[in-house]
Amino acid sequence: MLLAHPAVLRELVARYESLCTAAQGLALAPDLQRRLDDVTYTLCVTTGTRDLDHALAAARARLAATASAVVAAKDACVAAAPLASASVARGGF
Repeated sequence: MLLAHPAVLRELVARYESLCTAAQGLALAPDLQRRLDDVTYTLCVTTGTRDLDHALAAARARLAATASAVVAAKDACVAAAPLASASVARGGF
């Protein structure tokens, strides 16, 4: 299954949250309703779900998993850095 890039998911969730904030306490203008419908549809398509709640949960879970993977990769690079420095000092690389 194809997965949306985390930056795309992050932008879609942020857009949805922004539109919801703008819609609070206001009568929903047709343009605002259309934009909410569009971002809801896009979130569902990009997460492979049919329901907004599931789409938001899937997007947030993917973003959390991606953030964890980035932290793990950075930790691995930091842990390997002393080995690389020692190799360079001995004339490696």
